[in-house]
Amino acid sequence: MNNVLKDDSFYKDVMGIEYLLKSNCSISEKPVVKSDRELLMDEVIKNISVCTKCVLSKGRTNVVPGEGNLYAELMFVGEGPGADEDEQGRPFVGKAGQLLTKMIEAMGYKREEVYIANIVKCRPPNNRAPFDEEAFTCINYLKEQIKIVNPKVIVCLGSTATKYLLSTDKKISLIRGEFQEYEGIKVMPTFHPSYLLRNQSMKKPAWEDLKKVMNILGKK
Repeated sequence: MNNVLKDDSFYKDVMGIEYLLKSNCSISEKPVVKSDRELLMDEVIKNISVCTKCVLSKGRTNVVPGEGNLYAELMFVGEGPGADEDEQGRPFVGKAGQLLTKMIEAMGYKREEVYIANIVKCRPPNNRAPFDEEAFTCINYLKEQIKIVNPKVIVCLGSTATKYLLSTDKKISLIRGEFQEYEGIKVMPTFHPSYLLRNQSMKKPAWEDLKKVMNILGKK
């Protein structure tokens, strides 16, 4: 019986368990099984990585799908990758990203505890705002990510994120600080970190917006 238990084919064919048999593994070791959310997000990221649906794909170094906790109660949505993000393939890693990380920590979270993504997954030339065609083409990926993570609150960072996620043309200065809704999820529009770096006086109003989010999430 012991010989049968050690036989890899027995597990594959009889038990229906797929795993990689390592030379030093014991019978007590279990295969790593991904959750449904991980498998779904892997598929979305795979589709993003080969996407050529809009012209932004032609100028990218790397796609920037998004990253974070797939079970996060809090999600941040920005505009699109900048130069640093395009180089590293990760969202919000430049100066604006450093400020966002501080904002997240001030709210009582670690960066890896939230989920961060953008409206478009490839860098627009010269960091311009994405055109309507580009945003409308790419936003379905974001919507799939939101559905998978299913956060309690989404923070829209800046006018572009707010415009395309909420389908509104209202200026961020008029809509920020007031909860909106997307597919039953509370959405808080606030200023983009890059704007806050240029306008230090707006950090206080932005913090007031985030405090409202904290209150909803029980982070006082």
